[in-house]
Amino acid sequence: MLRKITVALASVGLLAGLTACGSSAASDDPDAPLKVAVNPVPHGDILTYVKDNLASKAGLKLEVVTFSDYQQPNTALKEKQVTANYFQHVPFMEEFEKKSGTTLSFVAPVHLEPLGVYSKKATSLQAVPRGATVAVPNDPANEGRALKLLAGNGLITLKPDAPATATERDIASNPKGLKIKPLKAAQLPRSLDDVDLSVINGNYAIEAGLAPNRDALAAEKPEGNPYANGVVTLPEDKDDPRVKKLVRLLQGPEVKKFVEDKYKGSVLVAS
Repeated sequence: MLRKITVALASVGLLAGLTACGSSAASDDPDAPLKVAVNPVPHGDILTYVKDNLASKAGLKLEVVTFSDYQQPNTALKEKQVTANYFQHVPFMEEFEKKSGTTLSFVAPVHLEPLGVYSKKATSLQAVPRGATVAVPNDPANEGRALKLLAGNGLITLKPDAPATATERDIASNPKGLKIKPLKAAQLPRSLDDVDLSVINGNYAIEAGLAPNRDALAAEKPEGNPYANGVVTLPEDKDDPRVKKLVRLLQGPEVKKFVEDKYKGSVLVAS
């Protein structure tokens, strides 16, 4: 009897697992909803605007799947739980490809979230004390991006051959003896009480009520910036008609106006 009960329970568990997988998997049906993984802000806000105001007229059914970190949207894409994601820039995507052995396709850029240097202790970069602690994102693409921002504002210099994924080892000079403290990107706003400076990704800054054009001591410039966030798929899905419709909507004038009105310079439409 015990064996029969065990087998029955295992069968129920297997059936439930298969049902869950089937319900979450991306579909190749051109009439099925396009499942897109996003971070909540601004990606989720922008995609929800498209879903509520533009998608139906364009004949597109959208399903927004929200994740709060930078790893799960690519994992969901790799496992085909979604057909696309919208949260990352090309250097981040390339780093994921290298680590995971997965090939992705960056379909089109949509917007830029300027990386900013924030502080609750210093009123300017010139006022940063010697030995100050600076928190930076700990993923390779964004850590290198943060160090380039610090270098561009004279706090450090990087070696001439420093890669896009630069780390503290690629610092050539550090006149103020800054202590670099890599943290998960989502933790950076909370680090402001404990460090002298924090280099914060735009989406997490916005969630914390910070604006790079208002609160940052320094922020990235949009000109020639390679860090625009865009729509990413697996290679076999880059020509999916639903993905093409989504890109047209995201790059259209309605979304541009929505971004400009809602974020007032904290998010910039990719040119």
